[in-house]
Amino acid sequence: MKAVTPFRWTLLAGALALAGCSFAPSARPPAPPSPLSYAVTPTPEASAEADGVAQRFVAGVPAVPEWWRQYGSATLDAWVDEGLRHNPSLDATRHTLDAVRQQFRAQAGSTRLPSVDASTLTERQRALTLPDFGPPTSLYDVYAGELSLSYTFDLFGATRNTVKQAASQVDQQAFQLDGARRALAANIVIAAVNASSLAEQVAATERLAALAREQATLAEASYRLGAASRDDMLGAQQAASTLEASLPPLRTQAERARHALAVYLGRTPDQAPEALPLAQLHLPAAVPVSVPSELLRQRPDVRAAEAAVRGAAAEVGVATAHLFPQLSLSASLGTGAFRSADLFTGAGQIWSGGLSLTQPLFHGGALRAERKAAIARYDASLSQYRQTVLNAFQNVADSLVALQQDALALQAAQAAANAARQSDADVQARHRLGAVSYPSTLASEQRWQNARLTDIQAQAARLVDTAALYQAMGTAPEGADRGEASR
Repeated sequence: MKAVTPFRWTLLAGALALAGCSFAPSARPPAPPSPLSYAVTPTPEASAEADGVAQRFVAGVPAVPEWWRQYGSATLDAWVDEGLRHNPSLDATRHTLDAVRQQFRAQAGSTRLPSVDASTLTERQRALTLPDFGPPTSLYDVYAGELSLSYTFDLFGATRNTVKQAASQVDQQAFQLDGARRALAANIVIAAVNASSLAEQVAATERLAALAREQATLAEASYRLGAASRDDMLGAQQAASTLEASLPPLRTQAERARHALAVYLGRTPDQAPEALPLAQLHLPAAVPVSVPSELLRQRPDVRAAEAAVRGAAAEVGVATAHLFPQLSLSASLGTGAFRSADLFTGAGQIWSGGLSLTQPLFHGGALRAERKAAIARYDASLSQYRQTVLNAFQNVADSLVALQQDALALQAAQAAANAARQSDADVQARHRLGAVSYPSTLASEQRWQNARLTDIQAQAARLVDTAALYQAMGTAPEGADRGEASR
């Protein structure tokens, strides 16, 4: 039988090392769909004009990183900046990312490089001696110092895939931080808009309740004079009480919106800022709409799902490598003696060195079961990635449709509010001339205040849905290519 030469051993070791490359499945997620348009109906170039703005949807333009500045409110900008600095949940996510990064460094350092340890020993021992040979016990001291080295060769990619898996966890956490930052900014903007809208709705409803109570008072006086029926009086009182009953829940919603805004900013609820006048929040006239392929690179949730696929693929590689032999090197060098004076003499020198090869033979099916579990998790990550992509497309589609419909709703609401306001002005002028009764002016102003309520809600919906679209577009996170490091 022909002896195996060192050259052939080298070739064999190289082949084994390269074999590890094929143990992990593809780290690339499946090709995502490429829809022609986000929604069922193609996105128009602009929405209907409402409140003097026909919002343009600019296709193919990159997402805006600090999109909240498009609302033209310095106060809102300051609130978002404060929240990004002081929000505890966001701060916790930052610290979690730091922890995961340090874990990755620990994982990479402990697996890629040899381990070197130093140990010392100073010990006094009492041992039994053989019968009939000296005293029954023996007392002696042991002094030793040793350096030890150990290293496991990565023949089948277990180490390499372990490091890739740890790197993918860093990527996931980094993208989750990007997503949390953008979600917090959107929550602050939406809470601010809701607080402004609810404050104005409370004011309008309070005026409606006052008008209704005045009508009830007039109806009661007319009933006593015999100019109105009892049903008319009771109907007016019921309408006034119904409006007054709607105020406490509305005030609760307004206070809750301010409390939520305070917590987003990192404040206690008692330090909630005053609601902004709705007129100080300006609707962005142009909103970028990225193409679907670019959207997936801008969405932190999609990037995190992609990193999860890489981590799951690496986990399969690790589980597969555990089925194959493991080659380890160990060596030690030190000195030992029974007297401290002899510790560093030539007679006290100790050393060892060797290679060990371990091949798993029987583990009760545990190793194969772990590999099958890793493959199942990899398949699950592929499905989760596909679902995340579909959710991203749906998120954008819903926001685009909502903005188009918001413009139409606001257009109609403002037309109704303008007509009601002009009608009220006409009635008030006729009342001053004595052409209409005072109760008619109350009814006219009620119609206008009801129309204002619908107008306020429509304005707020358009501002909120614009924030939702900005949020859905995402943005290229800082270090967008950092995920490549774990491939």
